[in-house]
Amino acid sequence: MLRVLVVDDEPYIKQGLAMLIDWKSEGYVIIGEASNGNEAIQFLQKTKVDLIIADIKMPEMNGIELLEYIKREKLSDASYIILSGYYDFQYAKSAIKHSCCDYLLKPVQKDELLEVLRRVSQKSKELNNRQKENREKERALFDRNLLALIWGKYDSFNIEHVTTHLRVSNEIKYITISIDFTDAKDLEDSEKRMLQKNLYMQAKELLGEEEYHIIFDVGKQDTSYEIGFVYCDYLAKEARLTEGDYLKQLSQQLGEGFPYKIVLFVGNKVDSIAKISESYQTALIAKTLQMFRNNKDIAFYEESMQTSGTSFLERRKLDTFIQAVEENNKEEISSMVDRIYDDINQSNMDYSLINLNISYILYQLIYLATKQDDNLNQEEILQYISRNAFHRDAMRGSRKHFKLFAIDFSDYLQQLRRNVSKGILASIEREIEENYAENISLKSLSEKYFINSAYLGQVFKKQYGLPFKDYLNNYRIDRAAEILLRSDEKVYAVAELVGYHNLDYFINRFVSIKGCTPTRFRNQCR
Repeated sequence: MLRVLVVDDEPYIKQGLAMLIDWKSEGYVIIGEASNGNEAIQFLQKTKVDLIIADIKMPEMNGIELLEYIKREKLSDASYIILSGYYDFQYAKSAIKHSCCDYLLKPVQKDELLEVLRRVSQKSKELNNRQKENREKERALFDRNLLALIWGKYDSFNIEHVTTHLRVSNEIKYITISIDFTDAKDLEDSEKRMLQKNLYMQAKELLGEEEYHIIFDVGKQDTSYEIGFVYCDYLAKEARLTEGDYLKQLSQQLGEGFPYKIVLFVGNKVDSIAKISESYQTALIAKTLQMFRNNKDIAFYEESMQTSGTSFLERRKLDTFIQAVEENNKEEISSMVDRIYDDINQSNMDYSLINLNISYILYQLIYLATKQDDNLNQEEILQYISRNAFHRDAMRGSRKHFKLFAIDFSDYLQQLRRNVSKGILASIEREIEENYAENISLKSLSEKYFINSAYLGQVFKKQYGLPFKDYLNNYRIDRAAEILLRSDEKVYAVAELVGYHNLDYFINRFVSIKGCTPTRFRNQCR
């Protein structure tokens, strides 16, 4: 609603204006009245308005003098309408030169008032849209510069831009605000991303004027659903809280009404914004360590690194786990993962040693895979691990996540042993030829032929030189080209025949593969 101040020394004029139209239906509300310019100034000093309607003749300070004062002192950016009698018309014209929006002759007519108000409303909408676009552009530029600092790839321009927009102090910490999707088994990536955006908007609203401390999507992985928070010590001080109480309050406020658990991972303290990447790295370490230990709503890097034990895990246990994976013994896999995590938790092992143990396991798994298929190299196996093992519902690094990964990898090894690439691909090629117009996918084919989808995608790309989806698209477009040449079917009908239910998408795919639109292709070839 646009807020209106009416300034006139005649009460019946103010009453008449209030009753003349339905202000609410036009998007306005009269929030104040004044009898002269001085009263209007006192009102404007305390209250923001969007429109001022002022009589041209008033005692003490008239409408023109009020307008001049507002512009000179930059008191308000509200639109301004002058009320004038017929004989004051020339006087009213001079007001327009002082950036007056418009004028109305007394007695004010309903249609004329509505016309002016709608013009003001439209102008206000256009101004708001421009301001919104400018704010979004400004925020996007700020985020890019802040990300450069967080990732440790910055220059003096990045620092200058960030410090221009962000109030910083000598005690700064980077905090990862993460959503725990461990129990969100049926949640699509798009739904997770929407929850991430909701969390971001909620955090910005909580920070209010300090919203630039919140940044969206710092993680470089596709499956990262986190937001970042640049914490400065003055935030807690101004709230008259300790750091711990401030973060606890923030955590509780973010969690209210949110469908999943919110966890804060707090990096170490740095003394300048230029060192924020150091704090960011320690926040990641705090997150990694948290996965092996008791779940907390807030995990501090300093507390995580206060360790009492530094022992390496028993080699025998690690090798027993590797053997269970090789033998595809799912019960033993689950049991050994529990024992490994319990050992890490009880020994209070530090970050570097956890990494050593996990690295040992991964190296052994890579070695197992290379033994199964001579055509595989380590890079392909690592791609499988990164694409498949970490795209799961369980929180990355958690006990549940590692079990899922180990069981998946065990199935992957079985597929390698069968050397499925020789027999299955021929069947899948026939499947595409016969059912290319149907809703087929790598996942549906993997289920039909009882093969790990990630491995199928890997051997498919190796055999044909492109991903399954691109292969299917190319095949469909080739069939579409044949139909275009051999029939007079409409383009939309051709699209349906080859499996595309979105005409625009079909045309875009056709152009990208054939270099021209379907219609032009048909005309040229004929």
